[in-house]
Amino acid sequence: MNSRTFSIAAIIVVSGVSALGLPLQTGNDMPTKQSSAQQEKVFVRGKWLSRSEYLREQERRRRPEETSAAPLEGARTGGGAGVVATSSALKEAAPAASSTKEARLAEDLSALTKIYRVGVGDVLDVRVLNAPPRNNESTLYTVLDGGYLDFPLAGPPMVVAGLTTEEIAAKIASELKKRAVYEQPLVTVTVRAHMSHTVIITGLVNEPGAKVLRREAVPLYVVLAEAQPRAEAGLATIISNRAGKTTTVDLADPAATTMLVFPGDVINIAPRPPAFLYVGGDVNMPGQIDFHPGMRLTQAILAAGGARSSSAVWVKVSRQKEDGRLTWTQYNLLAIMDGVEPDPELRPGDRIEVGRRRW
Repeated sequence: MNSRTFSIAAIIVVSGVSALGLPLQTGNDMPTKQSSAQQEKVFVRGKWLSRSEYLREQERRRRPEETSAAPLEGARTGGGAGVVATSSALKEAAPAASSTKEARLAEDLSALTKIYRVGVGDVLDVRVLNAPPRNNESTLYTVLDGGYLDFPLAGPPMVVAGLTTEEIAAKIASELKKRAVYEQPLVTVTVRAHMSHTVIITGLVNEPGAKVLRREAVPLYVVLAEAQPRAEAGLATIISNRAGKTTTVDLADPAATTMLVFPGDVINIAPRPPAFLYVGGDVNMPGQIDFHPGMRLTQAILAAGGARSSSAVWVKVSRQKEDGRLTWTQYNLLAIMDGVEPDPELRPGDRIEVGRRRW
């Protein structure tokens, strides 16, 4: 080995330790004679450092790298307070985002009750207000198959299906202006006969059949008012062509009848299946009695023949929860009869037990 090679080897070797802190395998090609100063010092960044100084320098240089890598490692492993806070915030934000989405959907559905999009078969009344009058010329036009409207002054038939009357008026006005028929045409379009939006209602109604919708969606009670359900009607089953699902609602629930129905839906009105209550204990006729919506506790006891004794004033009402377990509530008949406590409303399947002592 020449003197130049020996000098380079002396710079990077410190007592048999490489600049990376690893022991070196010395062979016959390594110099056998080195000064004590060369064995104890390392030439780093333009200066000689002792072994201890070199190790401290290496440690100091590693610390910033470990510090900056810690947050990244925490992010990868899911550790760290910052990551936990972020995850918690995301969990809290998820229900809020879901509720916001539901609110927007409700707004979109509500908007459908205020608009009508023209369809095939609808009869439109189209008028150009600033046009000279034309004798015996009809202003009524039917939307043809394919959704076309043939308004000769505006050129070839145009597609209007799926548009509102305002959009159709703007489209006709644009064509009239483009063709120089009128410089500033004032066009109005109204629906004279709604024919394209219908639902079918069957079952326990006095007026079954197709019912016309004058909006993109209407509450169920609007259709029911026109169809006139019979006295024995209890449930409405809506087969939704739009959503592809079937929903059954209780006609005795006012909130349920506000659900929206859409063109193409099929509605069937059926009787409510029989429901019962079970009354036992200190009554004259214990057993099963028929349940009717809105039935109260005192009514059920009277239907069971009333209490057998004037001292039978305690009533336990047991009700089955969704998981099958029973929960019960105790009532005082005297307090209810005197108006001190409300007369509770019952549900189908309730178990009523009348006794003389508290439970």
